[in-house]
Amino acid sequence: MENFALIFSAIFIGYILSKSDSFSKETPLILNQFILYISAPALILLKIPQLSFSIDTLIPVFIAWSVMSISAIAIFYLSKLFSFTKEVTGSLMLVAVLGNTSYLGIPMVSAYFGEDALGYVVMYDQLGSFIALSTYGTFISVYYSSTKDVDIRALFLKILSFPPFIALVVALFFMGTSFHPVIQSVLSSLASTIVPLALVAVGLQLRFRLPKEDMKPFSIALGVKLIFAPLVAIFICALFGWESEAALVSIMESSMAPMITAAAVASMAGLAPRLSSAIVGYGILLSFATTWIFYHLIT
Repeated sequence: MENFALIFSAIFIGYILSKSDSFSKETPLILNQFILYISAPALILLKIPQLSFSIDTLIPVFIAWSVMSISAIAIFYLSKLFSFTKEVTGSLMLVAVLGNTSYLGIPMVSAYFGEDALGYVVMYDQLGSFIALSTYGTFISVYYSSTKDVDIRALFLKILSFPPFIALVVALFFMGTSFHPVIQSVLSSLASTIVPLALVAVGLQLRFRLPKEDMKPFSIALGVKLIFAPLVAIFICALFGWESEAALVSIMESSMAPMITAAAVASMAGLAPRLSSAIVGYGILLSFATTWIFYHLIT
């Protein structure tokens, strides 16, 4: 309940602040920069070393990548079908594909399945969503924000220099080990800033009245993320005959709202910032209803 209260409160605070002159128009950009360069890398360095591989826990990873891949293909072709601009397409390729599988996933899965199921959340999130953010997310942000032909070498260098990706590479070398308590404490403190800062940034950019031209991509993004993605996960589980708790948790994870950090990446790259924030903001609110529906559908 406390997590849900923070989500609503932070977005509301950001929205109220956007109506005043207390903060500059650059505030969301600054907050997003802090998240990408400090908060997200700290979270990755904190969580990845705590993971361990096992056959049973690979189901969430497989479902995560399958759902994201199929969703990305769907968004790509829908964007072509409706002739969306390059910026809008890039935005949707981020926020309609990458899910908020940690900060919404953890409290929701805990509420529905109990804390014993959270190990599957970590696998889905850390080896699925976060790696996708560091690699796929970087590629999409660079490719769709470029005004000329993409230099593959330059793109590769940008991926290698992307702070979350650097943190991921470093963290993989420390899997199964523990940092010194002082380092652990510092990383924990920095990582904890990602939720309130990101949610306030979303609130600062949230607009309840979207321009008419944004309604179509807005609806498609939320339709793919909140409805199509979990249906894909359900199909995959049925195809392989998976009925375990790992499979059920994976379906729930696939139904989470768009990833907040994905909107930050989109905003930083100039990929329809207003639309990206609206998709995330409204997506978070709508996901409370859609996840409830899917939970009762699969149990």
